Amino acid sequence: MFRDQTILITGGTGSWGQELTKRLLVEQPKQIRIFSRNEYAQVNMHRKFGFHPALRFMIGDVRDLTAMEDACRGVDYVFHLAALKHVPVCEDQPDEALKTNVNGTDNVIRASIRQQVKKVIDVSTDKAVDPTNFYGMTKALGEKMMIKANDLSDTTRFVCIRGGNVLGTNGSVVPFFKHLIEQGSDLPLTSQDMTRFFLTLPDAINLLLQAAQTSVGGETYVMKMKACRITDLAQVLIDRLARTPVTTMLIGIRPGEKLHEVLISQHEAPSTYRYSDQYYVILPSHAPESTKKQYAHLSKANLKEYASNDELLVPEQIEAMLEEGGFLP
Repeated sequence: MFRDQTILITGGTGSWGQELTKRLLVEQPKQIRIFSRNEYAQVNMHRKFGFHPALRFMIGDVRDLTAMEDACRGVDYVFHLAALKHVPVCEDQPDEALKTNVNGTDNVIRASIRQQVKKVIDVSTDKAVDPTNFYGMTKALGEKMMIKANDLSDTTRFVCIRGGNVLGTNGSVVPFFKHLIEQGSDLPLTSQDMTRFFLTLPDAINLLLQAAQTSVGGETYVMKMKACRITDLAQVLIDRLARTPVTTMLIGIRPGEKLHEVLISQHEAPSTYRYSDQYYVILPSHAPESTKKQYAHLSKANLKEYASNDELLVPEQIEAMLEEGGFLP
């Protein structure tokens, strides 16, 4: 699918972008454009990939429509990863989150249509479902805009994927807790009952590529993910890694945080199908007949909703998940 194609990755220097680049290079694309604001991160990634001839690094910001149009020129596929993602940052500076996550997404859509990109794959989050924080609200708007964009073009298709917390990515909870344990510091917990979805980075990229390869436009792909209590995750890490006494301390739920996350809402459940043992696919509420026909062979998911407190891992399973991800010695 990607052989001899030109691919653009917005926010391409992050954990997702680097893993996706690694996987795409195997497909022998004509070119992969890494588009991001951070010059230092681009230089480091360029060196890490050995100055691969298929890689082109482009400094730019999704907030800049002209820069996006230049980046999209001659592109076949766009993976839209760029976003402000840290919940407290977005709560504290909602105007900045709006510029990147909403205005930036609008620029990606406009540039992709004008440059006749074949398909755009948007990375969203469980926090976009029934959002309670500004980050989730901006990502929910981004999803709506992406799905609606299919009505704006006869040639460019748009699809979304939703992920949970990716183990080991920059700023995520596992490396944060590991760092504190190595320092002998106690781990801050917002609530004893808080639960979250988790997936590995390779699984996240598999979800991205699945959506890129099989979507017809307008769908949202969701992976079936493992979920656990954050307090259980913290205790497993302490038991395995702590060399000095370390405990947990409750600091209270931060502004905008949910106790539990949802990947498929009650509203979306009737339009959700079992794509495979690994994936669900959510069709838009007013999907065209061509889209319905594409998935007519699938059975309904028969969910009320899909929430992170539905089925929780026990400590032994959390330990196995962390070992599989390479986060425990």
